Amino acid sequence: MKTILMKSNRRHASRFTPHVSRFTFHAHAFTIVEMLVVIAIVAILAALLLPVLAGAKKAAQKKQAAMEISQIVSGIQQYDSVYGRFPVSAAAQQAAQAGTGDFTYGAVFQTPAGPYNLVNATYAMSNCEVVAILMNVTNYPNGSGMTINTNYQKNPQQTIFLNAKMSGWDPHQGGLPVPGVGNDLVYRDPWGNPYVITMDLNYDEQCQDAFYSLSAVSGPPSPAVANSNPGINGLINPDTTRSDNYRYHGKVMVWSAGPDGQIDKNAAANTGVNKDNILSWQ
Repeated sequence: MKTILMKSNRRHASRFTPHVSRFTFHAHAFTIVEMLVVIAIVAILAALLLPVLAGAKKAAQKKQAAMEISQIVSGIQQYDSVYGRFPVSAAAQQAAQAGTGDFTYGAVFQTPAGPYNLVNATYAMSNCEVVAILMNVTNYPNGSGMTINTNYQKNPQQTIFLNAKMSGWDPHQGGLPVPGVGNDLVYRDPWGNPYVITMDLNYDEQCQDAFYSLSAVSGPPSPAVANSNPGINGLINPDTTRSDNYRYHGKVMVWSAGPDGQIDKNAAANTGVNKDNILSWQ
């Protein structure tokens, strides 16, 4: 009886034992058409994604520029509060007295008509003087000489009023400018252009920037009486005629030419290449 059961079990086992050799698997290979379709889909997705990434990067850069501008304004105001004067050289102070009473640290910018040198007429200077004083730097990082703050004469308490990132970029070595404070101590925005800084050196609570004072830039659309019709971005012209005398009610104006790095002295502040400029008073 035991023998019969064993044989019967073997028959049942052999009947239900799968034979692996009966099953075959065929790997599916992509055809040329399928590969082209996949490539086309990837290209379409990339084309849709790139503008989004570029827009996000641009927005982040504008936010960074606004933050850096705010830090510059704050540093200047703190310096003025501590020392009772603005962080400028004697030459800048004299140039202001000979002109409008205010002083603009400018730069060379691109315009639709070509390069435009936005500087004070009698003393052309970038923002390196202001940066050297606020960051308490006595010598240029590239070893080219001493700054306006030699021996801490402009900042005897050696206080750091501005913490800005050093870029290490040196204009003498060539190449495109880099954001941050270069070895020339010029503070550049996220697009590599110097920040423009204007200060109310005659302390009349009216700040007149060399660019935004222009009627073509800040004047109202109609040629109405200026002081009855405020200019663009809240600037006011105290004159009774449409003159290049638009001012900000405050002590400091700092701005960037924005992502395009361009300005136009013949266009309104809210149009064209001027529209993307980033302003401390806006």
